[in-house]
Order: sequence, then structure tokens, then C-alpha cells
Amino acid sequence: MLKKEEIEKETQNKNLIVMEIELASLQSVKNFVTNYKNSSYGKIYSIICNAGMGELTNRTIDGFDIIFQSNHLGHFLLVNSLLPLMEENGRILVVSSGMHNPRKELYPKFEWVGAEKLAKPDEELSKSNIRYCYSKLCNLYFTYELIRKIGEKKLLINAFTPGFIPETGLIAGNMTPEAIKYVKDNFPSGVGDLDKSSQALCDLITMEDFKENGKYFNKSINYIKTSELSYNEKNAKELWDLSESYVKDYY
Repeated sequence: MLKKEEIEKETQNKNLIVMEIELASLQSVKNFVTNYKNSSYGKIYSIICNAGMGELTNRTIDGFDIIFQSNHLGHFLLVNSLLPLMEENGRILVVSSGMHNPRKELYPKFEWVGAEKLAKPDEELSKSNIRYCYSKLCNLYFTYELIRKIGEKKLLINAFTPGFIPETGLIAGNMTPEAIKYVKDNFPSGVGDLDKSSQALCDLITMEDFKENGKYFNKSINYIKTSELSYNEKNAKELWDLSESYVKDYY
């Protein structure tokens, strides 16, 4: 993890404030929100939900699957807690992945199994990397349901995929060079470029004339449709309601 001094050196930007937060702990998220509210930083213009992990199999201190909590539930609590502090016309960008709709070669029967099973998976599911795919689907359910919940407010809420970027080490960290080459050679449309995806993410937050809402941007400022499953409002509401019940004591 980069330290503040390293980020300042890399970006040549001294106007940085670092606050600690651990999305795998609901109490940590609550503490972060409390500290922000007690600060003098003022209104929030944008929130980027970019934290993500894959491949781990343990449970969090709160008793949830670590991928489910880190990639979805922690963001759910964070965003909902900070909504009252958002500027009008502010922006929320949720980083998902093309893996929300995995290829059939990987998972032939990828279908919704229910939010509770993802939050507290059984022994078989808890050992499967399919949990990462489900967490990215949860990111989209959260994005689309959040728009329906606060539709009357003037916020721009979108999702984004940076593509498969080996440099990040998120998934590629446990892949051999041969496996990474295989992905690049056989699934080039899913591969992202670190510089281009980073710039696109930045542009989606900073472009002054940006007006899009409820879109999914594909490694660029161009949007595409997500999977048919991702638009299932019943599943999205189920996930929202259960997530709400899990975090209600931390607002």
C-alpha cells in the first residue's frame, strides 16, 4: 500500500489528505464517517468505490465473506453514510468488472444464488473464486438500486470497469506469466491498459459537461450494456434490503 509521501512524490501533488478506512470492518467504516463529519473538509463532490479483492477465503471480523464485505458491503455502508454530505450534482462511481458476467468456459451456470448465501457462503462456495464475479455483480446491483432509491436527488451515479490489468495484482497476483499471456491472447477485449483506464476513471469524475447517469463505462468514457442478469431489479432489491439489515447498527 502506498504511503502519503509516496503518492505525493509520484503525482507531484501536495494537496492530499489521508484518512484510514478498512472496508472489511463495519466499525472502521463508521469511524471513518464520524471522523470526516467532525472534520472541516466540508461537502463531498465525488466518491469512487474502487476497493476490491479476490481469491481470499476467510471471514471478516463481522462474520461475512471477506470478498463480499470488502467489495460490496463496506462500500454500501460508506456511500449511504456519506450521502447527506454529498454536493448537489456530485458524482458516485462504482468500479465493477467484466467478470460480473463471466465467460461460460469459466462458470457455465452463473446465476443469482441469493444475497445471504454470498454474505455467508457455505464451505463449497467459500472456496470458489466465483465469489469475485458475484461481488462485481453486486457492485452493479448496488449502482442501479442506488439510483432508484435516490432518483429525486441530483447525483450522477455510474459504474466502470478498468478491464483486466495485470499490473494491479488484484487477480493477476496469483497467475503465472503463462496464464496472463493466455488471457491477453484469447480475451483481448477484456484486457485494460493501466494508464488509459486510470485516465478514463479520472475523466468520468472531472469532465465538466458530463451528464450521464446509470451507465457502465468500459475502460473508457464510452458506455456499454451490462449483463441481462445485472438488470434484475428483484435481485438488486434483495441485496439492498439484506445489506441494509447488516449495517443498520453502524449508521
